[in-house]
Amino acid sequence: IPMENTPYTLLHDAAARRYFFEIDGHRAYIEYEERPGALALTHTIVPEELRGGGIAAALTQAVLEEIRTRGLRIVPECSYVVRYIERHPEWQEIVARE
Repeated sequence: IPMENTPYTLLHDAAARRYFFEIDGHRAYIEYEERPGALALTHTIVPEELRGGGIAAALTQAVLEEIRTRGLRIVPECSYVVRYIERHPEWQEIVARE
């Protein structure tokens, strides 16, 4: 899934329930759990070697775009995703309401 504003390609490992970027032999990923009509984003992991380069933000944006394209909503459970949405309120529209 090529993204417009990132040089990385978003990949999906459905068996492991994670979206990821493969960068220089390392994987940055967001894990999720399936909920009715939504994906709960539970963990954002960026390996030490990739930190500080905006990878987590690019990955989060790519995952949110993909989930919106799939017509699903998100349940932000990961603290990073919660902060990302606070900083980018345009994503509030796809947050599932309890």
